[in-house]
Amino acid sequence: MRLPEPPMLCLVTDRRRCAGRPLEEVVGAAVSGGVDIVQLREKDMPAGQLLELALRIRDITASRAGLFVNDRIDVALACDADGVQLGERGIPVEAARDLVGGDLLIGRSVHGFESAIDASRAGADLLVFGAVFATASHPGQAPNGVGPLEEISRHVTAPVLGIGGIAPGNVGEVLEAGASGAAVITAITESPDPREAARALKQAMVDAWQRARLAEGVLA
Repeated sequence: MRLPEPPMLCLVTDRRRCAGRPLEEVVGAAVSGGVDIVQLREKDMPAGQLLELALRIRDITASRAGLFVNDRIDVALACDADGVQLGERGIPVEAARDLVGGDLLIGRSVHGFESAIDASRAGADLLVFGAVFATASHPGQAPNGVGPLEEISRHVTAPVLGIGGIAPGNVGEVLEAGASGAAVITAITESPDPREAARALKQAMVDAWQRARLAEGVLA
């Protein structure tokens, strides 16, 4: 898989935050609404169950969206995922590349400038930086804001997605800071209409991306 063209919208899963609905239902609706990448992030699930879920999510995303599996390289390979998303304290990018070769894209979650630089230099294909804004997913964690995101985006070659408290009303700030997209959890999973939530986010991202490109003189 090649990464989608920006702006990229990534859904990070949490089956416990789906308002009582099956995760598969929420993912299917979100992909229909415009999600480009699904990151399967169910850290407490045993490997066998995670693989079963990953195979079902792979069937849903198929040729419609990319699938990344959080941390579990074995599960990512077994379900024919497009990539693996490594935590900041997960195995080194170089070690992951030795294991997967060119079979998987490698994402890295980062929370600071130095770790972002290190991951990009090590060959990560995608960086996810956060938390940009305050988020219920990490209560008590002070947000980083868009300043560090802008600095990282200027100094790395890998595309960067912002994560944390992102909604249609503030996603424009993320893209204007130089990010190639955004990753969200509850903005979609807890919405009464995940398809519409994804559509609204993606439209706000496209509008902001076009404004930023016009300001740069990229679009005529």
